[in-house]
Amino acid sequence: MLNQIVTLTKKLINCPSISPYDAGCQDILINALHALNFNIEIFNIKDTKNFWAYRHNNTDINIVDTLIFAGHTDVVPPGDIKKWKFNPFQAIIKNNILYGRGSIDMKGALAAMIIAAKTFFNKYSNCYNGRLAFLITSDEEGTAVNGTQKVIKELINRKEKLDYFILGEPTSNKILGDNIKNGRRGSLNIELIVKGIQGHVAYHKLAINPIHQIIPALNELLLIKWDKGNEFFPKTSMQITHMLSSIKNNINNIIPSNILLKFNFRFSNEIHYKDILIIFNKTIKKYIKNFNIKWNISGLPFLNLPEINNLNTKNLINIVKKNIKLVNNIYPTVFNDGGTSDARFIIKSKSQIIELGLINSTIHKINECVKINDLYLLSKIYYNIIKDILLKN
Repeated sequence: MLNQIVTLTKKLINCPSISPYDAGCQDILINALHALNFNIEIFNIKDTKNFWAYRHNNTDINIVDTLIFAGHTDVVPPGDIKKWKFNPFQAIIKNNILYGRGSIDMKGALAAMIIAAKTFFNKYSNCYNGRLAFLITSDEEGTAVNGTQKVIKELINRKEKLDYFILGEPTSNKILGDNIKNGRRGSLNIELIVKGIQGHVAYHKLAINPIHQIIPALNELLLIKWDKGNEFFPKTSMQITHMLSSIKNNINNIIPSNILLKFNFRFSNEIHYKDILIIFNKTIKKYIKNFNIKWNISGLPFLNLPEINNLNTKNLINIVKKNIKLVNNIYPTVFNDGGTSDARFIIKSKSQIIELGLINSTIHKINECVKINDLYLLSKIYYNIIKDILLKN
């Protein structure tokens, strides 16, 4: 089992699938699932590749449980390749650690899912009840416009039975399985242009410096406590991600006519994004007269706490917790920090959703890497979850 997971992970890493280009990853996964007798539907949209795969053992699949593994084959760019110990797209193992872009986020988890499914069907090919499925996209790290968002909409529109989702995002902090997620924070992007009057630095009284104008506003914004968070979410945070003057070419004797700033808010379910915008606007107006603001929402916060009213419906979060404890002898926390994920689209299916993946300490970094044993443990946890959902009682 371990050798199969490592081999598959290496094959996926060796595909330079920088978002949204798949670079052959999905062909590898589809071939593996075809060999397990999965039905495959391709949902390629423009430059994004997606597929929906499923296998069931019931003539009337509308009355059985469906467990879906969801994930993405795309990765972020490697950055300065010269700073990597090894080529980021040539998987290398050293001291039982596998190096490569996507090893954690999330090609290792994809391999663990596939081998967990293979192990399950090799052992229980005729005695399970339900459906196992995969929803895979090549654009989660980028705009995510033509990926899971559109596939899940199609699946909902045609009334597919979607009961339980496991996403392989890297949710663990220090030990595999020490944290899982049942929600995500919202993401609000703000673009601010502060307008001044261009002039010579030696005659500054004849100009209005937009950089000087924005400094006290930024100081006040950085001191605001937007909320306190709660047991599932950290407090809302603001980060300034971009600052660009209208003066270019390294000229240092001109006061610029304007300055562009970009902000990102990661906000909990304790505050509405409209309240953030109101406070932001009021703060800017205190110091600046001439400015423009644009904004957009990358995702709204959500918390997946389904009511289990049907005696035949299983509680996914309890199943996941139980199997993490069984396999790795640790009981996970449930805390929803980190970035956004495709769960923000999947939540519209009203399914039970849990994110469970590898340790996140090297995601998007130089020398992204995973412990070989963690790949095995994660696949074993996935395998046990499949058994708990699909085996006949």
